[in-house]
This record gives sequence, C-alpha cells and structure tokens, in this order.
Amino acid sequence: MGALLMVVSSPAAEAALRYYPIAPDVRLNVRSGPGTTYRIVRVLSEGSHVPIFCQKAGQTVTGPYGTSNIWDGIGVSEYVSDTYIQTGSDGYIAPFCA
Repeated sequence: MGALLMVVSSPAAEAALRYYPIAPDVRLNVRSGPGTTYRIVRVLSEGSHVPIFCQKAGQTVTGPYGTSNIWDGIGVSEYVSDTYIQTGSDGYIAPFCA
C-alpha cells in the first residue's frame, strides 16, 4: 500500500503555491505511485497546469523535458513524471514526499 500525501493548507501556503505547465500537446496520465506500473487515477488534459506539493524518486522515465526518476506529487496519492512538467530545473524543487 502506497504512502499518503499530506497536504497542509494555510493562507501563506495558498499564496505561495505555484502551478507548473505540463508539456505542450500532452494528455498526461496521473498515477497512484511513482512509476508507470501504478494505476492511472486520472488524465490531465492538454494545457493543464499542476501544483507540486512534494517529489519522490521512482521509475526512470524519458519525456519531453529529459530523463529522470523524479516524480511529482500533485495530490493525495497522485504522481506524474517530472519529465512532463516544465519546472525549469532538472532536480528537486519541492520537499520529499512522505
């Protein structure tokens, strides 16, 4: 059973929350864990933007923005490969997921 993502909300956290665009012309699978073997929980439509609450190492994936094993936690038990998110970095930009 996968770990749950805890999201704590406060006025300061809400104001600081940034949304990142997914790669152009991509419908992106959101997975229940950090890899393509995890079940798809939903699909993001083209032009979507996502918050990144935390990040976790997982399966290595190649996408429009390179090759990486970083997966972005965008909701409770919702992960997308960082290689499909335009963060402006090849490394971690958020805290590690629990």
